[in-house]
Amino acid sequence: MKKLVATTAILLAVCSFASADVYIRTQSHTDPMTVMGQAQPAQDHTMETWIGSDVSATLAQDSSYIVDLKKNVFYIVSHKTRSYVESSLPLDFTKLLPPEAAAMAGMFKMTAKVTPTTETRKIGQWNCTRYNVTMTIMGMNMQMTSWASTEVPFDVSLYSAKLMGPVLKGQMHLDDASVQEMMKIKGYQIASETVMEMMGAKVRTTTEVQEIAQKAPPAGTYAPPAGYAKKPSLSMQDLQER
Repeated sequence: MKKLVATTAILLAVCSFASADVYIRTQSHTDPMTVMGQAQPAQDHTMETWIGSDVSATLAQDSSYIVDLKKNVFYIVSHKTRSYVESSLPLDFTKLLPPEAAAMAGMFKMTAKVTPTTETRKIGQWNCTRYNVTMTIMGMNMQMTSWASTEVPFDVSLYSAKLMGPVLKGQMHLDDASVQEMMKIKGYQIASETVMEMMGAKVRTTTEVQEIAQKAPPAGTYAPPAGYAKKPSLSMQDLQER
């Protein structure tokens, strides 16, 4: 009887592990600032990332990004407008822009340059290495310090090769060359600090991973929410809220 109970427990554990995906919870903070005389309060948000077999979902307050390699599709979901756009892979973000922004498509592209360093630091429970990232969009320069770790419970190189590229293109509007630059970051980003000048104001945003675990994802995690309307392209409101 004891052997049967032990065997059953092992089988249940194996089945549970097999059905679990990787769950990552990240906290972001933007410092207060004043833009064109208007004071903006500090902002704090929580972002959730789910990574499964050939699927991933990045879920935030205003928008979400979903990659489904099984269907060869990428979704950008706008929660405030309760809508989403869909694109086949490989993703060409410019094709998702609204007609009134099509002529300015080049302005929405972001370039990135990554410089690895040998500096290390422990952040939370993860040993991390520092990477310096310079990004440019619409003539504005951003400097990011990225701390990445390979001590995570999933194959980061496989995730990067298969799933990260579409997310970077959709979320950051990176071109192919810049995506390859970001691939120089070995491991998963545990923390970051991004600083940029916008309309004379200094904008500083930090992120830090709070939790990495293996869990069963809620139903519908890797698809647009039920009741959301499918649109042929993003709206200007969607772009402003991203």
